[in-house]
Amino acid sequence: MELKNKKILITGSDGFIGSHLTEKLVKKGCKVKAFVYYNSFNSWGWLDYSPKKIKKEIEVFAGDIRGPFGVNTAMKGCDVVFHLAALIAIPYSYHSPATYIDTNIKGTLNVVQAAKEHNIEKIVHTSTSEVYGTAQFVPITEEHPLQGQSPYSASKIGADQIAWSFFTSFNVPVATIRPFNTYGPRQSLRAVIPTIITQIAKGNRQVKLGAISPTRDFNFVDDITDAFIKIAESENTAGKTFNAGSNFEISIGETAKLITQLMGQEIEIISDEIRLRPEKSEVNRLWADNRKLKELTGWQPKYSGIKGFEKGLEHCIKWYTNPENLSMFKTDIYNL
Repeated sequence: MELKNKKILITGSDGFIGSHLTEKLVKKGCKVKAFVYYNSFNSWGWLDYSPKKIKKEIEVFAGDIRGPFGVNTAMKGCDVVFHLAALIAIPYSYHSPATYIDTNIKGTLNVVQAAKEHNIEKIVHTSTSEVYGTAQFVPITEEHPLQGQSPYSASKIGADQIAWSFFTSFNVPVATIRPFNTYGPRQSLRAVIPTIITQIAKGNRQVKLGAISPTRDFNFVDDITDAFIKIAESENTAGKTFNAGSNFEISIGETAKLITQLMGQEIEIISDEIRLRPEKSEVNRLWADNRKLKELTGWQPKYSGIKGFEKGLEHCIKWYTNPENLSMFKTDIYNL
């Protein structure tokens, strides 16, 4: 499927990955309708900071993914849907799990139900590597058992199953993407990479982190948005789930060391108890097997391996250390 000139709805377009995907699809020549979270400030999230020529091309729809009528209205006249709207902060899910059920599971139900009604050509539903929990084997394939080790991951497992059920029950053409840990400009400080960079950029030489032994498969946001597009364009993806990962594993501690080297600083890592997950909830190892995505869509990550990771981190360091960007973040507090 050629996406150029298609009418595309992007839920969660005001967020980190969603805003990057929105901009990329506009540049690709798509007619983009950006579903942003309604608020009385008329904020479009990160889309407020998009170039003017991009914003001029976007049709903005302010709504709430939890509202079925608004979702249905937003989807009218669209050909393709990228569903990214979700609550994603794991610590917040510990004390407010019901909001994750409403947003992630019921929100996904609203999307696939509307897609069924409007005969959408392709839906790309966003999952997460967190649904796998701590790796039972590596690299993690799409057949790995699902383990809801946090209310967040449990809600995403539920959302994935809702999406899958509409494919099996009604032949709704939904494909699921499971991005492994995505990083890049605009990511909130609830994530470890911007947390490290911004603490150092603020002059801290003692950097507060949670557990540093867990490993992650980090992916630069440009690679992940490419994966979304490849999955939508391919005729071989409906009804399937795809890991979007770099097939490169590194610990949080080693990531911190690499960032400090690239920034030319020396730091001491302080274990901050408030940042630690409950022991059984911590995902200790993530490492993606990305062969399925590469073989069925032709996707190739440009930021893979240690050299690719360094290149992506350099982009992040440049963006977060820009005083104008750094000033937008509360670096002196723990961000859920």
